[in-house]
Amino acid sequence: MGKELNLKTGQIGEEIAKKYLEEKGYLILEENYKTKYGEIDLVCKNGNELIIVEVRTKKGENFGSPEDSLIKTKLRKVWLNAEAYRNTKKWQGICRVDAICLVLKKDNSLERLNHYKNIV
Repeated sequence: MGKELNLKTGQIGEEIAKKYLEEKGYLILEENYKTKYGEIDLVCKNGNELIIVEVRTKKGENFGSPEDSLIKTKLRKVWLNAEAYRNTKKWQGICRVDAICLVLKKDNSLERLNHYKNIV
């Protein structure tokens, strides 16, 4: 049950992040894109920039914030995913990696959202 709940929380967070980015004018190119290193939550384009987005969602902050989970090994994996995507798509332009960290209330409504640009 715990893993299913975490998966559902993650899906809700990704949907909120997607809507947030679209409202900011980002074009969503891919969702849950798989590479040999793992999965990219969202791939977007904003102007001439390709943006790889890692979405971290938690329900409440009793056991730490979503930002706390952006540890060195996770950031390395996100960067490897970004590089794999760039290589596969032969992207030659500007590319950055962002993180969107969300905290949900018990009823799954948004408590807070922070968008961190160029995290690696």
